[in-house]
Amino acid sequence: MTVPQVTRQGKIGKKSPQLRSLALIAVGSNQGLRNGTPHDTVLNALKEFPVKVGSIRAFSRLFRTAAFPAGSGPDFVNAAFALETELDAADLLSHLHEVESLFRRNRTKRWGPRTLDLDLIAMADQVLPDRETFDHWAQLPIDQQMTTSPERLILPHPRVHERAFVLIPLADVAPEWRHPVRGVSVQEMVDALPENLKNEVEPL
Repeated sequence: MTVPQVTRQGKIGKKSPQLRSLALIAVGSNQGLRNGTPHDTVLNALKEFPVKVGSIRAFSRLFRTAAFPAGSGPDFVNAAFALETELDAADLLSHLHEVESLFRRNRTKRWGPRTLDLDLIAMADQVLPDRETFDHWAQLPIDQQMTTSPERLILPHPRVHERAFVLIPLADVAPEWRHPVRGVSVQEMVDALPENLKNEVEPL
């Protein structure tokens, strides 16, 4: 089942309802901020989503996972949440980056340690910017993944099916969301992961 798009009545004076989409967002932190811990950072980040951005419909348990790639830093605290929003993908991503900046996110090193990582994993069944671009990034060899990043937002996240630290928290909030390209649900992607990868994601 695809993540639903639902409507609600618009504000007074508007005749048409506003379309709302359910966005799936992954959260991670492996550096504390101002004497806090990564655990604190993940929980505090939720407070930075005002009504104008959307409503958090579900939030996962917290998990501890090793940094990716192996040896790149301290263990992460990971989670995921489902956000119902009227924003389009680009505007939502811009807000996620603003929240990261509030927590002093530094983007100087790809896959390096970070105070806060907010990744937009999916918005309903959208494939952005187009299928060809998605396929290119989904098929990129690992050595190129480590040195290059797309200049545009790619949805769904092209590597979500490989990442236990994203999928297992997502299974808490949207197990039935179905990948619009691969045609499988979050739970089915979790079930297909190697056992060693699933065992690396430990509930806190």
